Amino acid sequence: MNKENRVVITGMGTVNPLGNSVAESWAAAKAGENGIAEITLFDSSEQKVHLAGEVKNLDISTIINRKDARHMDRFTQFALVAADEAMKQSGLDLSKEADPYRCGVIMSSGIGGIATIEDNQNRGMKRGFDRVSPFFIPSAIPNMAAGRIAIAYGFKGYSTCIVTACASSNNAIGDAFRQIRDGYSDVMLAGGAEACVTPLCIGGFTVMQALSTNPDPDKASCPFDAERSGFVMGEGAGALILESLDHAQARGADILGEVVGYGTSTDAYHITAPSPNGEGAAAAMTAALNDAGIAPESVGYINAHGTSTPMNDQIETKAIKTAFGEHAKHLAVSSTKSMTGHLLGGTGAIEAIFTAMALRDQFVPPTIHYETPDPDCDLDIVPNAGRDAALNYALSNGLGFGGHNAVVIMKRWEA
Repeated sequence: MNKENRVVITGMGTVNPLGNSVAESWAAAKAGENGIAEITLFDSSEQKVHLAGEVKNLDISTIINRKDARHMDRFTQFALVAADEAMKQSGLDLSKEADPYRCGVIMSSGIGGIATIEDNQNRGMKRGFDRVSPFFIPSAIPNMAAGRIAIAYGFKGYSTCIVTACASSNNAIGDAFRQIRDGYSDVMLAGGAEACVTPLCIGGFTVMQALSTNPDPDKASCPFDAERSGFVMGEGAGALILESLDHAQARGADILGEVVGYGTSTDAYHITAPSPNGEGAAAAMTAALNDAGIAPESVGYINAHGTSTPMNDQIETKAIKTAFGEHAKHLAVSSTKSMTGHLLGGTGAIEAIFTAMALRDQFVPPTIHYETPDPDCDLDIVPNAGRDAALNYALSNGLGFGGHNAVVIMKRWEA
């Protein structure tokens, strides 16, 4: 039986509505900045929803050449930008410092290349479907971000794309953690990417009554607030380099944090609604605590799924109380989706990065846009302003359509 390896984070990268790097995004999150604004990627005037968390002012030209970029969906471009930052921070050269067959990629996406699908559908309707782009399929399929990253850096080991809706990135990070902990890999690049600010995607979530139709960017995404009415679509990507501690130390890598626990469950209840008592999410949190071998009282912060939908926030509150008991009253529980919107399959990766940074800086980011308390969401949600906190362990929740629950626990790194 393989020994259990400690798993550390040696690189992180992101592009999201708050910024185009980890440093820029984390500074904005600490300051409680709002990344939500009017949709610019398409004309939304004929639709009910006019707000989104878009990536802004991103220059991909130094990372992806123009020819390749034309043959990639936006979500894959985001993934490559995030991966590039993470790889540069890690300082890892797979050709010199690792066995590439023991290095893999799990880059998730909840929906994949939806813009490419929409564009080619429109093209086919106008010109005939035998005249769509020959790059349509390899641009649209969700696993292409993982494939492109593997090609770019030479990852030749386990490579996949987990699709579990809004839990996808947490599953990616958790499964990568297990790959290394259980001795199957030395290095994994894990995360998620999404680019769903498109007419069809916005329309589809609107008719489900999942999106907020509030036109005010400062009120549309308000997790745990009594006036919340739905989530705001976000876009972007996050990538983390995970390594076994032995591998990282052998090459002298700077260590940013440690992943110590992972728990999953399935509600087996409804295609979109969570189980009303939150038992599935609570089970995943408890499983993660058990996997880490820590007591609930050890956790100081939870980056909540906190979507700003009436049902999610209420049920996640119940789940946290079930999993943490009396300690739930003493936990800081914030939703950074109040600032970024909801990046679907990419959201867990962004939030894992914020969780790791919270541990490093001993600072809890806020839940902004909070005005009206909801008695059913009575946790300490760190309203409107972040704060310093003594943190050793922090937890990140991911809850997805289909009843998928995935929870990751991180530990502050102390050399």
